[in-house]
Amino acid sequence: MITFIWIALAILTCWFCIALVRDFLKHKNQLEPVSWTKTSIIGFVVNFFDVLGIGAFAPQTALLKFTKQTEDKVMPGTLNVANTLPVLFQALIFITIIEVDAWTLIFMLVSAALGAIIGAGVVSKLSERKIRLTMGIALLITAVFMIARNLDWIQGGGDAIGLRGGKLAIAIIGNFFLGALMTAGIGLYAPCMALVFALGMSPQVAFPIMMGSCAFLMPPASIRFIREDAYNKKAAIAMAIPGILAVLIAALVVKSLPLDILKWVVIVVILYTSAVMLRAGLVQKELSIDLEKK
Repeated sequence: MITFIWIALAILTCWFCIALVRDFLKHKNQLEPVSWTKTSIIGFVVNFFDVLGIGAFAPQTALLKFTKQTEDKVMPGTLNVANTLPVLFQALIFITIIEVDAWTLIFMLVSAALGAIIGAGVVSKLSERKIRLTMGIALLITAVFMIARNLDWIQGGGDAIGLRGGKLAIAIIGNFFLGALMTAGIGLYAPCMALVFALGMSPQVAFPIMMGSCAFLMPPASIRFIREDAYNKKAAIAMAIPGILAVLIAALVVKSLPLDILKWVVIVVILYTSAVMLRAGLVQKELSIDLEKK
């Protein structure tokens, strides 16, 4: 079954590469006036930390805007296209090097994909501020429990590589909602790490699950951006290639980390994501109050 997933990801990689290369060659004489060097460095840095679970979109957006490398109107397409290949490589690598129960992996990947497709309509009607505040608080609570577990204050966590029965059902439902939340701009990585920990699995198992989930979601979305010419071609290519190299290097770092250290890395990632979500939610609240006053 793992081999089947690997083959499916390889097919998605080829499909995406063909679409991207064709479009790039078609417009090779009409590329945007952006810096190869700046965008390449951005692609390498954000994808290195993406492998650790930090996420690429938020820091990438900030760096691109700060260096003035792309227009806001094509930012979503640029981010998706630039990060699709690195994410596909993440999934291919981590599904290969980290042992995970095949059925648990398959069910969670499928549920995330279905969540993005079916749940998109529901999630799009929810308040983004409330989603961010709720997720931020939930991640903060999870991080507190993880810290307590690492310091042996309470018993919890685990080293399982798969789930069965009720826990598997919770994992499927949880990843379905995480897939749906991605359509609202909520990253899947840190919440998936928290879900894996809460269900008693090894922190390592989160990596193939969260990366595989995104790898199945991103190619179709990115190809749509390509077909609609809604992305910065030069910036996307410039960030994608060094991004793959960053993934290869970071994968070796994650694989070589002792489990105890990896648990603390996961805690830092979850705390960081919680802080970002809470800040975003509170800022949105302040803006809405200011608008009401006006």
